[in-house]
Amino acid sequence: MSISIEAFNELIKNRRSVFPDQFIAGKQVPKEIIEQILINACWAPNHGQTEPWQFTVFSGKGLQTFATFQSELYKQSAGENFLESKYQKLQQTPLLASHIISIGMKRTTTKRIPELEDVEAVACAVQNIYLSLTAYNLGGYWTTGGITYLPEAKQFFKLGEEDKLLGFFYIGYIATASAPAKRKPLSEKVNWVEQ
Repeated sequence: MSISIEAFNELIKNRRSVFPDQFIAGKQVPKEIIEQILINACWAPNHGQTEPWQFTVFSGKGLQTFATFQSELYKQSAGENFLESKYQKLQQTPLLASHIISIGMKRTTTKRIPELEDVEAVACAVQNIYLSLTAYNLGGYWTTGGITYLPEAKQFFKLGEEDKLLGFFYIGYIATASAPAKRKPLSEKVNWVEQ
């Protein structure tokens, strides 16, 4: 491989969540780049080579389709907890992105693989999306808000009863960079057993 370990380490350290209000509104990422990012996502590790991820990509007028669906589903399901501000946000925020990818987990049924391992595989695919965006100097954000955990949402994203909707990934060109990330010292997170 031609990538240096130093460049790889920098790629990992420079991965950030970039939120939709930090995007250049209206600037479209070329479809070929989005396709490559999704190819990279599909190279994530997964138990039994089940590839449990299921993506739906919204762009162009599809962003409005997504915004309308999620805001109306929220309105129908919120009941007395309905907030007009949340409804407006669900209608408007998607329009700031170049692309939105729904993150789905198709449940493995042919092999005896625990559900959690399918979820973990999809999370690895999302990390590949994050790293790919960093390499392309694009911004992105994985959200599990809005309608993510509403069972009624699944059919819209071609997910079955045993499948899970794990959120949405917003992608765009960066207008405003995120602040540098911080991490606790390794000594606070790692135990070494050497004997």
